[in-house]
Amino acid sequence: MSRQRVVLATGNAGKAREFAAALADLALDIVPQSQLGVTEIEETGLSFVENALLKARNAAHQTGLPALADDSGLVVDALGGAPGIYSARYAGPGADDQANIVRLLQALHGMPAARRGARFHCALALLRHATDPAPLICQASWEGMVLEAPRGNGGFGYDPLFWVASRACSAAELDLASKNQLSHRGQALAQLDRALHQHPAFWSLLTAAPDSATA
Repeated sequence: MSRQRVVLATGNAGKAREFAAALADLALDIVPQSQLGVTEIEETGLSFVENALLKARNAAHQTGLPALADDSGLVVDALGGAPGIYSARYAGPGADDQANIVRLLQALHGMPAARRGARFHCALALLRHATDPAPLICQASWEGMVLEAPRGNGGFGYDPLFWVASRACSAAELDLASKNQLSHRGQALAQLDRALHQHPAFWSLLTAAPDSATA
C-alpha cells in the first residue's frame, strides 16, 4: 500500500505524540493540523463521535487532505458522566490540566473509592474528504478509577489521577508504549489499523484522495 498524507485534527502536543507512536507502522504520513495552518472549529457536538466528526471535517475542508480526528475525555460515574466531552475545559474556557485536575478533585472530595469508578473514552473519525458520507469511526474505553491525589509526571490531562489496576499505577506512571497498548486511544487506533486492512476499498479511496494542501 502506498503512503498517504493525512491531517491530524488536534492542537494537543500530547495527543500528537501518542498518535505518531501508535500509527508508526501504518502506511499513513500523519501531519498535525497546526503545521498546516488549520483554524480550529468549535466543538458543539453532544457526544464524542459528533465532536470527532466536526473536527475531522473542518481539517479536511481547510486542507483538502483526508483527515483523522479524535474526541476523548474522562467519564466519571459518580458525576453523571462528567467531565465527559467537556474534559479539556472542565474548569472553564482556557483551563490547563492542573486547573481541571483541581476541579475534579473538588467534585469528588470525600467520595469513597468504591464510588470513584471512571473510564477514559475515545471516538476516532477518519474521513477520506470533507464531505465523506461514510467515514471510519472507532470507539474504545479504558476502565479505571479516580485517585484522591495525582501520581506520576508522564502523560497529560487527567492521567495523574487515573488509576490503572492491572499495572498498579496511574496512567501518568506508564511508559508511552504501555499506555498506547492499554489506553482508550490506543485501543481505538488498533481498531482503525484493523479496519484499514479489512476494508481495502476504503483504503484505495483514501490513498486516491487528492493532496491539495498548500502547506
